[in-house]
Amino acid sequence: MLTVTDNGSGMEQEILPHLFEPFFTTKEVGEGTGLGLATVHGIVKQNNGSVQVRSTFNQGTTFEIYFPATECTGDAHETGQTSQLEHTAATVLLVEDEPAILEMATLLLESLGYSVLAAHAPSQALQVAQEYDGRIDLLITDVVMPEMNGPQLAQKILLLRPELRQLFMSGYSSGVMEHHGMKDKNVHFIHKPFTRIAFEKMICEALA
Repeated sequence: MLTVTDNGSGMEQEILPHLFEPFFTTKEVGEGTGLGLATVHGIVKQNNGSVQVRSTFNQGTTFEIYFPATECTGDAHETGQTSQLEHTAATVLLVEDEPAILEMATLLLESLGYSVLAAHAPSQALQVAQEYDGRIDLLITDVVMPEMNGPQLAQKILLLRPELRQLFMSGYSSGVMEHHGMKDKNVHFIHKPFTRIAFEKMICEALA
């Protein structure tokens, strides 16, 4: 069991049944997209675990995350394998509103040999697309963001750079694309969290 406890404002009891619903948030428009607990719930369930929540308004919250007991120490093939995929000297415009994920993805892309233009908001990404003098080969963007969603941002940038390839990422399932107006079944999409190998493969597919 992994226990996470805070001493924050807590939650009212009527909110608790909705915590793990996709797209549920108590925030107003423009203030963010919530805690992403649907992603947490999905990750735990995929690993045959469960989540219990206790919260009292103005007294904090406790999450108890249960995982099956195991003697496994990890998959050496997955963690130790070095991909043999070839890369070109491509430039990637990366858009992610969560600072930690933006930093992680930037470091990962750079380790794979890409040049990275990192943006923490759609407005900043549009500014980069307008002002950057060089070629931008690939847009990698989160789907659910403040200001505008990923597909909307991609449409605006494509007006400036029609040759741009696109890769969307989200903690929600691929159905999030249709929910936000992208009905093309062939769109390149990767589900967060992802491994280095899966990320590298999807980038190569998007650039191919």
